[in-house]
Amino acid sequence: MTTTINGMGALRAFARFTMVAALAAFAAAGVKAEDGVSKTTISLGQSLAMTGPGATLAVPFAQGARLYFDRVNAGGGINGRKIELTTLDDTGNADTAVANTKKLLEQRVFSLFGYYGSPQVTAVNALLKDTDLLLFAPMAGADELRGSLYPNVYSVRPGYSEEAAVITRHAETLGMRKLAILHGKDLESLAALDSAERTMGGLGANLVAKSALAGGSVATSVDQVLAKKPESVLVISDASGAASAIRDLRAKGFRGPIYGFSSTGESLLAEQLGAAGAGVVVVRVTPKSDNAKSVLVRELQADALAAKLKSNVYMLEGYIAAWTYTEALRKAGKDPTRAKLRKALDGLQDLNLGGFRIHFDGDRVGSKLVELSLIDGTGRVRE
Repeated sequence: MTTTINGMGALRAFARFTMVAALAAFAAAGVKAEDGVSKTTISLGQSLAMTGPGATLAVPFAQGARLYFDRVNAGGGINGRKIELTTLDDTGNADTAVANTKKLLEQRVFSLFGYYGSPQVTAVNALLKDTDLLLFAPMAGADELRGSLYPNVYSVRPGYSEEAAVITRHAETLGMRKLAILHGKDLESLAALDSAERTMGGLGANLVAKSALAGGSVATSVDQVLAKKPESVLVISDASGAASAIRDLRAKGFRGPIYGFSSTGESLLAEQLGAAGAGVVVVRVTPKSDNAKSVLVRELQADALAAKLKSNVYMLEGYIAAWTYTEALRKAGKDPTRAKLRKALDGLQDLNLGGFRIHFDGDRVGSKLVELSLIDGTGRVRE
């Protein structure tokens, strides 16, 4: 028997057929893939100083991150996807960091990871703030990066103001309120200087002198601050610049406490100073990098040894950053999106990384750990 469908019935039948066919085609094609995510990989992008003055800090940080990602990938990745990290050299230049970031955006990376330098992060923020692209764990201490103007920047380390507060309180316990600051002229050191002046003054320290360190002027800068008779001195610079200033301070008879921010690098500074570093107190925002009691440190040391690398505090910071990011990816599920990654990061509460705790609590800062290390008379770092 033949059934005839009239005009309206035929139209409705055709509409139903078209809808079913469209849904079938959509299901077959799948939802548009998230940028940077394929069936086998998750692609991240990084810009930092692989060469230039900042490389002494940035290179071991990048190495530490790769060591952990390699560990994860060797175990099959996250939900079957391996983590691929593309690293571009910006030589510590903010404009180059912006150019590199544009290249990474063109490559459609899933997120940005582990940039180095507060000026670089400040410069690239304009490319991020109106997108859903996150920059995770920059090695940068400027306080502003943790504020509302940087909603897509998630930090693991605390800011310089927390470091300055710990130093100020320690000096106060020693009865040392008259402080001088010797600082580098690079933009990262200037960001740290700004935090130090604001925080230390607010906590009652008396800043009697400050002077910039630049090449052959180290001795002159030291003379300028010593003329004001400080009771303690804060040196804000990389390990090399700080070591030069500290040697000159001690050679000229200064016996008060000398402090360094985390950017000075406790173990690197100790290596450069040896016995001349006796009594120097350095901030760190990670566990001690040679603490064999720490599961976290032991795992880094094992991975570094296998890769024929020597671990240090910056490598440990990169390792922590990669481990934290990996756990957030795991929580983001089998089909990660940038929105799921953000939600996973916000939900990381009391994450235990081999004894080191990460706790994001609505402020996009995973750790508030600030501790002091002392360089002893043998050039070793101890707590």
